[in-house]
Amino acid sequence: MTMPANARRGMTRKQKRLAVIGGLAVVVAIATALVLTALRDQIVFFYAPSDVIARELAPGQAIRLGGLVKEGSWARDGQDNVFTITDGGHDIVARYVGILPDLFREGQGVVAEGSLGSDGRFQASNVLAKHDENYIPKEVVEALKAQGEWRPEEAVQ
Repeated sequence: MTMPANARRGMTRKQKRLAVIGGLAVVVAIATALVLTALRDQIVFFYAPSDVIARELAPGQAIRLGGLVKEGSWARDGQDNVFTITDGGHDIVARYVGILPDLFREGQGVVAEGSLGSDGRFQASNVLAKHDENYIPKEVVEALKAQGEWRPEEAVQ
């Protein structure tokens, strides 16, 4: 009994090509899964103080801490700044050595990059102040006034 010619040769070119493409797809899927698993905690832009306390993060782990600067908590001695970041539920004391951004003030939003110390205080290496979401640039205000659409009760200049 004789075998057909294509059965003796093994896989055709089309089958080999499909096998290579399938293999590459599996490798890419595994690599993507590994990267996303490794970065799952870093995908979050920042943690609120309540999240930090709930997660019980290890001291020294680099994170971004975000919230509001608690009223009456900011103390400055030269370039040494100590303030409290709150989310209304929990507070974390933060320390930053350096010049703070112009928009930094009590009651305003802030995102600080750094790590927790063993004493529970946050040592910030970088501080980003967030402006009020109602802020409108001067040029936009002038354009709205010119069109008669300006409503000052809805925005802060």
